[in-house]
Amino acid sequence: MITDPIADMFVRIKNAQRARLPLVSFPYSRVKQDIANVLEVHKCVSGVVRRGKKIKRTLELTLIYRDGEAKIQDIKRISKPSRRVYKGYKDLRSSQRGSGFYIISTPAGIIDDHKARELKVGGEVLGEVY
Repeated sequence: MITDPIADMFVRIKNAQRARLPLVSFPYSRVKQDIANVLEVHKCVSGVVRRGKKIKRTLELTLIYRDGEAKIQDIKRISKPSRRVYKGYKDLRSSQRGSGFYIISTPAGIIDDHKARELKVGGEVLGEVY
């Protein structure tokens, strides 16, 4: 049984990129779908496809590589089940000197830190991508 499905998603993406796989798949959930959509907006993945029906539903991401290097250098889970991390929109700073971004769960949905500052909403910092 997986205790942290978002961390599992991030680890699967990291492992697939290290193995140079074109696709990565994991069990579907709406939160994972929203995180995948944020990654697609930032052009970290090229395709987000939901497959299967009901209980056997999966989510497939097509990974992007540039000159043999993975587009996502690293993806980390910030807020964990044992230690939640919340930030207000004034406390959100650019990740990795502007080359990365945070994925944040807000009342406006799951969005990146740029959009959260624009909408002036804070929330739980789910992860960091760079």
